[in-house]
Amino acid sequence: MKIISLFSGAGGLDLGLIQAGNTVIWANDIDKDAVATYKENIGDHIVCDDIKNIDISTLPDADVVVGGFPCQGFSQANRLRTLEDDRNQLYRFFYNTIKIKQPKYFIAENVKGILSLGKGEAIKQIVADFEAAGYITSVNLVNMANYGVPQTRQRVIIIGQRVDLGKELRFIFPQPTHSKTGELPKWVSIKEAIDHFPDPDKENNVLNHIYSAYKVEYRNFTGHRKTDPDKPSPTILARGNGKGGVCAIPHYNGKRRLTIRESASIQTFPENFHFVGTMNSCYRQIGNAVPVMFARKLGAELMRLEKEEIVCE
Repeated sequence: MKIISLFSGAGGLDLGLIQAGNTVIWANDIDKDAVATYKENIGDHIVCDDIKNIDISTLPDADVVVGGFPCQGFSQANRLRTLEDDRNQLYRFFYNTIKIKQPKYFIAENVKGILSLGKGEAIKQIVADFEAAGYITSVNLVNMANYGVPQTRQRVIIIGQRVDLGKELRFIFPQPTHSKTGELPKWVSIKEAIDHFPDPDKENNVLNHIYSAYKVEYRNFTGHRKTDPDKPSPTILARGNGKGGVCAIPHYNGKRRLTIRESASIQTFPENFHFVGTMNSCYRQIGNAVPVMFARKLGAELMRLEKEEIVCE
């Protein structure tokens, strides 16, 4: 399917969709480093610009619109304020793109906290907004470890389908392939994912195989807990260490933080995917991304739907 990608970042979501056979025809992000990374690894169809400068009517027609949006402006206020709140400018742009371009489907990614924000009112507002725009929606809480990603990253994936395509959602959400316990294959551990990399302190030719000098001190909060080599990694972060940088997860050897390359592999980026920018910028691009492996599963379902449409014609 033809896809418009908003807030694309370094392109984790887009790369997975493309690997599944889809075509991203237009993408956008405001971060110069992320756009440079995207262009080097994926393609020149990404535009580096503030959404305030983009006229939605000029965007190409597409079957699908994808993207993640911040949620600072959601509250317990009435639903109409969702679109009016100035803090929801990015959400408003995503919503207006759906409303104006009327793609067959949309996929929105967000943090787990959006489900409890405003005591659950935020997600109700979002669903109501898209229903008013002519879409039926499905809200799914996903643990990426259940899909073979070596990371216990939890994210909310919202699927939307234009109402004229049917009263029931035709998009079949991917079924888990792994589990913590049970009959499915066991979760992939961080050691399985990155133990093959050479020591970054020794000469090597691995792309982006450098790490933050931020000291490893174990404390009981995110980014500072011990990393168990036999379990999936904690969530790869995009937020700061309190000093303006990104807090990379400690390596399970306890001596250093994960390298940029190790972090990228945990997000299931290919090893030849080169990140552009400062160390902090690269860490942030990776932490903001959708794991490529999971994105590929979403893309496979889009391709199934496209083939189904061709058969029905």
